[in-house]
Amino acid sequence: MILKAFKEKSNQKYINSVLNSRQVAVTNKRIESVGVILSLKEFGDFDAFRNFLIDLHILSPKINIIAFVDDDKNIEKLWDTYFNPKDFGWNGAIKNIELQSFIDKNFDALICFYKQNTLELDLVTALSKANFKIGLSNKDHRLFDLILDIEPRQFELFKTELKKYLTVLNKI
Repeated sequence: MILKAFKEKSNQKYINSVLNSRQVAVTNKRIESVGVILSLKEFGDFDAFRNFLIDLHILSPKINIIAFVDDDKNIEKLWDTYFNPKDFGWNGAIKNIELQSFIDKNFDALICFYKQNTLELDLVTALSKANFKIGLSNKDHRLFDLILDIEPRQFELFKTELKKYLTVLNKI
């Protein structure tokens, strides 16, 4: 139990160092590729996200969705890519190859569709190489470039607000 607390502390320090050294360089380029991070506990409809992004004229091969599962019992039902707390080591080390490849992709936009404050979700968001990070309100505002204060269960409202802001920012 003590080691778990030390591990969490080391990962939180790593997140802080990554966020403090982050150079925000959002370009005016239109969004062509999107990564989505979901928390399965809050929202698990992968197809709703895919359909929404296709409606925004983002091609299906350029959409990559990954979900955080904190309960190992739900893993057997998933067909899509997922990660859980066991995929993280000390000082931000990633043990999951699929998760590492997701982090290393240079998405034009990263949508972080979670509201809960989870160290693992924040770590993936902070480490992502995405150009423009969109998230729901969170305790650490350094994680995102655009924050929408919406609950995950309000997906229809999220869709309209995101489309509105991306249009204003000339991203779609």
